[in-house]
Amino acid sequence: MKVLVIGSGGREHAIVDALAESSEVRKIYSAPGNGGIRQQAELVSVASDDVRGLLEFARAQRIDLTFVGPEGPLSKGVVDLFRQAGLAIVGPSADQARLESSKIYAKQFFKANKIPTADFWECATSNEAYEVLEQVDYPIVVKADGLAAGKGVTIAETRDEARKAVHDFMEARTLGDAGSKLVIEQFLQGDEASFHVFVDGTTFQPTIRR
Repeated sequence: MKVLVIGSGGREHAIVDALAESSEVRKIYSAPGNGGIRQQAELVSVASDDVRGLLEFARAQRIDLTFVGPEGPLSKGVVDLFRQAGLAIVGPSADQARLESSKIYAKQFFKANKIPTADFWECATSNEAYEVLEQVDYPIVVKADGLAAGKGVTIAETRDEARKAVHDFMEARTLGDAGSKLVIEQFLQGDEASFHVFVDGTTFQPTIRR
């Protein structure tokens, strides 16, 4: 089996590492990969968000299975594109990926499905955001709606800090389109943890190495 792993971070390195242990996998490619991944996979000079380029590569190399790590290509519909072409790929569709690519969508989903989440306010303009900041308790969390490579969240201890975050995200556009809308969220204190699982719509399997 020939496998393509899309991405270049630690998550993708862990996937490559696990795949390399399988007797069913005879070749691993990583696009674009990194120096550490190079030890177990052939690096491919296609950007992770170049979904058309990735499809062309997978077709040309007759890739049997593709794994997607980053949120960017998922939000651009790489899974939908591969499935339309009849290629096997692991990852959510662009619509499903909105849980990660849009903070507003995720919060609305939580609320609609009675999943516990911090109180929040949706803001489509900076004026709306500034009005909310006059009403909330501090500290408060200001989040860019879109994908921002981990830079779209500010925990503001004061109103001035929160107003600066709104200005930077929505007016100065330091995050580009990712900051065109905001979520202002109640600050919750405690531990944070991530739990990754594979799902098929019916069952799930935690990504835990045994």
